[in-house]
Amino acid sequence: MPHSWNKGFTKETHPSILKISKTMKERKIDNFKKWRERMKLLGKIPSTYPVFAKNGDLAELIGVVLGDGHIRKFSRTEELSIFANSQDRGFIKRYSFLMESIFGKKPTLTQHGRGNCTRIRLYQKKIQTRLDIPYSPRIDLRISIPSWILDRKEYIVRYLRGLYEAEGSFCIHKGTYTYKLLFSNKNISMLNNVYKLLKMLGFSPHRSTNQIQLSRKKEVYEALELLHFRKY
Repeated sequence: MPHSWNKGFTKETHPSILKISKTMKERKIDNFKKWRERMKLLGKIPSTYPVFAKNGDLAELIGVVLGDGHIRKFSRTEELSIFANSQDRGFIKRYSFLMESIFGKKPTLTQHGRGNCTRIRLYQKKIQTRLDIPYSPRIDLRISIPSWILDRKEYIVRYLRGLYEAEGSFCIHKGTYTYKLLFSNKNISMLNNVYKLLKMLGFSPHRSTNQIQLSRKKEVYEALELLHFRKY
């Protein structure tokens, strides 16, 4: 069976389709308007996008998006992606489920690039404002912790879980009795946030270049249990 002519392309990467798209945009032609209005009437496309319920699931999703996520703006919609190791089926299943339960829409799973990376992705309007996360890239931006997350320990824990599932690692070197729970990121404000939250939870973190570390064996295992780290 022959492959589809547009396999592997998007509107932005296929030269012919990109030209048509630009021409229609310049002439302000919207050939999907009638279809969208009909789908809204049928309830298949949302006509409004209410604020998300502030709960633990949202706190964790915000955390994982800040760590391994991407928000991109288009002319009529926005894209949310979370990138995962293709072998980590538990991670993929968990965050596909969280995205679907919060957005009311099932994300698509695609192979990203030529590496061992799976992209969990959906398109919808007003993603950035409802998640209250800056558009990507965020490396040099100042990231604030939402005030509603700071109000409850449960939300702090879930927020940290999302961050650690995305950018955390746990290692043991028995020869030197070394135990490490690490959070790595190049954004300075993100490192400061994780350090602050761990202190609020009673831990004793310390900073190194692009990392926050827990190094006391007891605290490492307490944090692993509290965050349910890598438990799917």
